[in-house]
Parts: sequence; C-alpha cells; structure tokens
Amino acid sequence: MEIYVGNLPWSFGDQELADAFKQYGTVDRASVIVERPSGRSKGFGFVTMNDHSEATAAIEALNGSDMGGRPLKVNEARPKD
Repeated sequence: MEIYVGNLPWSFGDQELADAFKQYGTVDRASVIVERPSGRSKGFGFVTMNDHSEATAAIEALNGSDMGGRPLKVNEARPKD
C-alpha cells in the first residue's frame, strides 16, 4: 500500500519518515518530496508498506499524531489525476 504523509516537519528526511512507520511493520520505501532547485522538503512524502494490515495500523496510529510539533495527515495515497 502506498501511504501519503502530509504536514511533515521541514527537517524530516527519508530516514526519519521510515523510522516513524517501522514500529508498525516493514517499510519497503519512504521518500520525502523535495523542491528540485533548493533541495528543501515540500512538507509531504510517501511510504510503501506491502502488508495491508500493517499499513492500515500505521495510518490509524499516525494520522493526527504530533511529529515535531505538527499534526500529521496520513492516509492511503490516491493515484494522480
């Protein structure tokens, strides 16, 4: 399952994002989206977890939770239009 994670702290990188989800199961990939020119985080990212039940547990536990003083927005990623 591909998971959208919004409202990330600006200081978060791929490893911090993966670490936040690892306590709920195996993280196959975690990536924070960055602006190309500056390399600065855009404040959101995506996590891939292959086990649907682990992914669902992570979404339920982390959505709205405080991370670096910011409430995370976590849900199943929707395909691009």
